[in-house]
Amino acid sequence: MKDGFIRVGSASPEVRVADTKYNADRIIETAEQADEMGISLLVFPELCITGYTCGDLFNSKVLLDSAKAELARIAYETSDLDITLVVGLPLAVKGKLYNTAAVVAGGRIAGFVPKRNIPNYSEFYEARYFTPYTSDEDIYINSDEFETDDDCGIYMGPQIFCSNTEGCEDFRFAVEICEDLWVAHSPSEDYCREGALIICNPSASDEVIGKRDYRRKLVEIQSGKLACGYIYADCGFGESTQDLVFSGHRLICENGTVLSESKSFTTGLTCADIDTERLVSERRRMNTYPAAGQTIGETSFAGDVKDIVPERHFSPYPFVPSDSDELDSRCEEIITMQATGLATRLKAINCKTAVIGLSGGLDSTLALIVTVHAFDMLSLDRSGILAVTMPCFGTTARTKSNALTLAQSYGTQIRTVDITKAVRLHFADIGQSEDDHDVTFENSQARERTQVLMDLANSMGGLVIGTGDLSELALGWATYNGDHMSMYGVNCSIPKTLVRHLVAYEARTSGSKELARVLEDVLDTPVSPELLPPTEDGTISQKTEDIVGPYELHDFFLYYLVRFGFAPSKIYRMAKSAFAERYDDDTIMKWLKIFVRRFFTQQFKRSCLPDGPKVGSVALSPRGDWRMPSDASVGLWLEELEENT
Repeated sequence: MKDGFIRVGSASPEVRVADTKYNADRIIETAEQADEMGISLLVFPELCITGYTCGDLFNSKVLLDSAKAELARIAYETSDLDITLVVGLPLAVKGKLYNTAAVVAGGRIAGFVPKRNIPNYSEFYEARYFTPYTSDEDIYINSDEFETDDDCGIYMGPQIFCSNTEGCEDFRFAVEICEDLWVAHSPSEDYCREGALIICNPSASDEVIGKRDYRRKLVEIQSGKLACGYIYADCGFGESTQDLVFSGHRLICENGTVLSESKSFTTGLTCADIDTERLVSERRRMNTYPAAGQTIGETSFAGDVKDIVPERHFSPYPFVPSDSDELDSRCEEIITMQATGLATRLKAINCKTAVIGLSGGLDSTLALIVTVHAFDMLSLDRSGILAVTMPCFGTTARTKSNALTLAQSYGTQIRTVDITKAVRLHFADIGQSEDDHDVTFENSQARERTQVLMDLANSMGGLVIGTGDLSELALGWATYNGDHMSMYGVNCSIPKTLVRHLVAYEARTSGSKELARVLEDVLDTPVSPELLPPTEDGTISQKTEDIVGPYELHDFFLYYLVRFGFAPSKIYRMAKSAFAERYDDDTIMKWLKIFVRRFFTQQFKRSCLPDGPKVGSVALSPRGDWRMPSDASVGLWLEELEENT
């Protein structure tokens, strides 16, 4: 079960009503096909051995006996497959008939799960045949009927199936049947509380207009609410159409997201790779997730999980929606959240002046955009915003010009404070050679700029707006007590890959051709702190991503390290898939090691961050989401990466 991934499947084979042998043959064929595809857990529809629409034939001993015999044959003929099956059939026990799902693995029937909620309204009349399971009594089915050697029989009742195979400890699933999902208190809620990570739902949900969308939402919400994987298998072609039509809707969700879904009115297999480590991490993170009450028993079974190369898509940009309409909506929402945070702070301290160091780069441009929106929210004159350009050794004409144009376009104040003389005086004071372009050369400029901004804000009764972003915080790519410090950091939870889209969104929606032009030029400008002298032709010589690495990689690493606590080796394998066409394996490994090392060693900069709004699920505020000792050792994480790749 490498990295917690398990390939699961939802099946809707063609059936013949009451033809148990034909149906069992289709189940076996589908199981063999699924096994070849790397599927380890396969769910079939409700009552699939007999067909759901048998009507009064469910009262026939011939049909019931044949269903049991075919289940035994399914177990026997799939015994050589490394796959666990969930198969539906009617089961007569102690004079009552139950709608059940059997779990089959390694040639054995691990257990039966009876349906608890029997619908008897509208088009459903299951209560005519089936008894709802309500008893707390332990019920065991005579194992002789299924040619197994279980001494006490096969348990029927609510249970969680737990693999006893080494390395497959997170292969923990439970079963609820069709209507059990649609009721106010679903069995899956109790199962997940007790540790089930995947819920299987063999179903027979007929199709009417609008029901497919409702059903999808229901499964999505249930998987999100319970932080689980959810496999939904609906019956389809071959069921009686005397009064109903079934579409074979197959659906696999994980934590509120649809991983895979079938087309309507099709038969066959739908598969997806569920990440159980992600689910475990999500539950562990939420202290409101209910603790186990030990009210549901566990059934151990020999369920193996194939090691697979996950075929699920890993977006290279986990912070950025892939859909353009959703992206625009998200950008609008984020800018509004940032602006609201700043507006609230300004109003709370009765401040009507803001000071921003405007370099002409992406981060300071976004900070200016947010500040303008905040002032507009408060109906404050934009002249209360002071944009300050502070040219020095590395400043280029392009960035300075863009900074000036931005301020003019937004109607803010603009002031140029050349810090070259002040920095040179400081160099003389500390004995720093201007020819030595070391870290002191760079940081002296950053700290001088911060001093200028702070003092200007003091003189105007204003607030210094921080410009640093989430990616820089993660890497520690900021001068301590330089650009690292401000009075309110509006970009503190915006990763670099998202900053670009927010600025681009402003360019598209600003309504000003001149503003759009300069914003687009900012987007085309290489990311740089501009602390080293430019090249002879006046272009930027110091490009951040040449030094610290591609931000798109670092944002990917950041998301999975902080959001889910994944091991570096797993992040590496996911990154190889996500960036297969952009970076070779050695490049990804190089920057991952650098990211992990810097993330640990630069925590001291995050421990004293200024206030700023959280806008996404990943944030590094020491007062909120991320509390980490500044002197924690990185050794275990680097060793894990070396040993498992």
